[in-house]
Amino acid sequence: MTTSPSSPRPSRSWGILGVGAATIAACAVCCAGPILVVLGGIGVTSAIGALWMPALVALAVAAGLGVLVVRRRTTRAACRRGAAVADLGMPTVGPHLVTEGSKAARR
Repeated sequence: MTTSPSSPRPSRSWGILGVGAATIAACAVCCAGPILVVLGGIGVTSAIGALWMPALVALAVAAGLGVLVVRRRTTRAACRRGAAVADLGMPTVGPHLVTEGSKAARR
């Protein structure tokens, strides 16, 4: 084991610490692209949502106004009740009554 005059310790190879550092660096290089794509997708989706939500609100308001206009028109066009009262001559429920013109009165 030789030592250099500037350092009193012997030189070491990378060892476990070096392999771990290389692994972390390789992972960062490999995973940086997909991570940036996911974050970019979230950003684009947020931007579209920021523009789309006001459009949805405007569409909902327009639809609500359309429903009110259609209901108002159908209410105006509906049949209205006249001033006169109509007698419908509803039958009575109970024992059959004998009247002058019925068959039972002729017997």
